[in-house]
Amino acid sequence: MIHNGFNIIQRNLHSQHKIHESFRFGILLAIVGGFLDSYTYIGRGGVFANAQTGNIVLVAIYASKGELMHALAHIPPIFAFIIGIITTQSIQDNSSCLFILSWQRAVLIFEIIVFFIIGFIPNTIPNIIVTVTVSFMASVQVASFPKLVDSAYSSTMSTGNLRSASKAAYIAFVKKDRVSAIRSIRLFTIVISFLFGAFLGGLLTLNFGVKAIWGAVIVLVFALILFSIYERE
Repeated sequence: MIHNGFNIIQRNLHSQHKIHESFRFGILLAIVGGFLDSYTYIGRGGVFANAQTGNIVLVAIYASKGELMHALAHIPPIFAFIIGIITTQSIQDNSSCLFILSWQRAVLIFEIIVFFIIGFIPNTIPNIIVTVTVSFMASVQVASFPKLVDSAYSSTMSTGNLRSASKAAYIAFVKKDRVSAIRSIRLFTIVISFLFGAFLGGLLTLNFGVKAIWGAVIVLVFALILFSIYERE
């Protein structure tokens, strides 16, 4: 009876702390998020893959300068991001009908395949094909993995994470709240991981060009391995 009770507790802990909501998994995804923005901005025409706020601002800036072609170049990734969010929600709602037992795992595999293929697309191909694809995949990632342990977060953008981390830090300091302190540290670490990913993406893109995206593939493979180990356990 005691043994059965222990097994029930273990199962409850696993259900409460899923691997795709874990801190280490979030760090890996944040690295990928920062990586993709640097990759598309430096290597694929100066367009942000994830930061749609940046794209929206650039649309307005170029339009105000009368540079309509530059403005239009930043619009497709925005729509691709929207379509990715809608697609992910649809998959989540209909995963049982689609016979997908672990749709988050399927998302990781799909990301790896898509980014691996992108590494073979040369600069002679219009950048819009790559930037739209990457923006779509970035939105799928952020919609598929929206939670970090006990709080909402984004693995492909930093503004919301900074806001949440700062708020948690304030509560921790004023109210001496240990839970908020831990949450703040987690979120600030995610921001730093995103920064590191952006640095790594920029460095590799400057040195290896379009094939640099395979760096993001490697990080995603580690995330998939982590996911698979947890499922096996």
